[in-house]
Amino acid sequence: MNIGQSISYCFSNYFNFNGRGSRSEFWWFYLFATLCGFVGSVWDASMGDTSGNGMMYWIAILATLCPSIAAGARRLHDVNKSGWWQLLLFAGIEGFCCYII
Repeated sequence: MNIGQSISYCFSNYFNFNGRGSRSEFWWFYLFATLCGFVGSVWDASMGDTSGNGMMYWIAILATLCPSIAAGARRLHDVNKSGWWQLLLFAGIEGFCCYII
């Protein structure tokens, strides 16, 4: 699967958390979502918002959030794991932040 096919497949399966996902599908879409966030930050910086968290950044993140979670769940199913394993990422980040504060 190339990057165009991956983007098309992930957006056409926006809320599909069932099935299996290939490694290339997951990583190409992850690259796309990261680039969207970067482009949103650059766009905001060109408009004068240098905080790095402007409106276009958040629009890009929110547009790719659910397909990223769905692609992650399908990828975990491909390696015979539950999609709920993704929650460990959020728990780890929250635990790390609570430890620092």
